[in-house]
Amino acid sequence: MSIKTIIFPVRDPAAAGALYRAVLGVEPYVDEPYYVGFRVGDQEIGLDPNGHHHGMTGPVGYCHVDDVRAILHTAVAAGWHTRQDAKDVGAGRLAAVVEDLNGNVLGLLQR
Repeated sequence: MSIKTIIFPVRDPAAAGALYRAVLGVEPYVDEPYYVGFRVGDQEIGLDPNGHHHGMTGPVGYCHVDDVRAILHTAVAAGWHTRQDAKDVGAGRLAAVVEDLNGNVLGLLQR
């Protein structure tokens, strides 16, 4: 398991997309009002214009997992707190977010 996706909350996806294009040197594979996504190698960089509305205060790294609900259950049993329960984020993908005892967040993404 590794962190393969990092989502940044943004207020202006068009302006943020232009900034990330310049730095990453690639065009987004998706450029929609609800999400701008870049792939650099096997790393995904996502810009979420709704992130602030969902409580994101900064970037969230997502581990790709086979079963979000099972890993979420294991994480909570180990002492993590659920910040976002497993939900469909589109195209059949499920995502959840957990928070450790220090307020650090980690996302779980099932493709």
